[in-house]
Amino acid sequence: MKLEKIPAEYQQALPVLRKLTEAGHEAYFVGGSVRDVLLNHPIHDVDIATSAFPEEIKQIFPKTIDVGIEHGTVLVLEESGQYEITTFRTESSYQDFRRPEHVEFVRSLKEDLKRRDFTINAFALREDGEIIDLFHGLKDLKQHVLRAVGNPHERFSEDALRMIRGLRFVSQLGFTLDEETFVAIKENNQLLGEISVERIHIEFVKLLLGDYRNKGISAFISSRCFEYCPGLAGKSQELLALLRLSEKTISYESQAWVLLLDQLNASETDIRDFFKKMEMFE
Repeated sequence: MKLEKIPAEYQQALPVLRKLTEAGHEAYFVGGSVRDVLLNHPIHDVDIATSAFPEEIKQIFPKTIDVGIEHGTVLVLEESGQYEITTFRTESSYQDFRRPEHVEFVRSLKEDLKRRDFTINAFALREDGEIIDLFHGLKDLKQHVLRAVGNPHERFSEDALRMIRGLRFVSQLGFTLDEETFVAIKENNQLLGEISVERIHIEFVKLLLGDYRNKGISAFISSRCFEYCPGLAGKSQELLALLRLSEKTISYESQAWVLLLDQLNASETDIRDFFKKMEMFE
């Protein structure tokens, strides 16, 4: 598939891609922004992946900042803007269900893309607008299916937060979880207990703010992920009550918390305890 028109955000970053390819390296736009283009959604971040190793990137661009060079990420400062460029990489076994113990830089785009979370996030876009789709993400996008890349049990054991991210995408996009992916979430939900409260908090708020909130909450309940989220264990009936409310779009985080706490019938003490568990204040 080839885009008829390259979005302005990508056009602005094309000189960066071309400098990499002219130096003999592969370079692509990757990540959620490619998915958003295909869905006609606004682009928030432009991420670039390349076969160039970090030191090679720094030789090409005179102004750079090492923002995560141990993981292959270099921030490039150009007149057109600032761009994170990350080297293709593979990852070893994960510690604490979040961070890889070892990262190895590689020259293969496929090796890099197969470590992504979901097929709709595993696209790469060439500078000529050609979409590279190695894991049938275009088919899933068309059918509104959210499917893990490869073995879902492996993806969720690598980073357990991917389970909540998946439920958040259900809420934001209105997609349906692939059956194998959903089963893997149910069977690995206890791993969420290893994830920091802050990371869960961010994804859960996005779930509550989604345009398809009820669909996301239904998946959140049926997957039993709530049992491993701070302040929500044992609250299935209260969460189910949210489904009986109007699915009017919530625009602000404060509205989301008011809606949730109202259904939890929380007292002032309960509210303070809840937010302490969410580590939102001391």
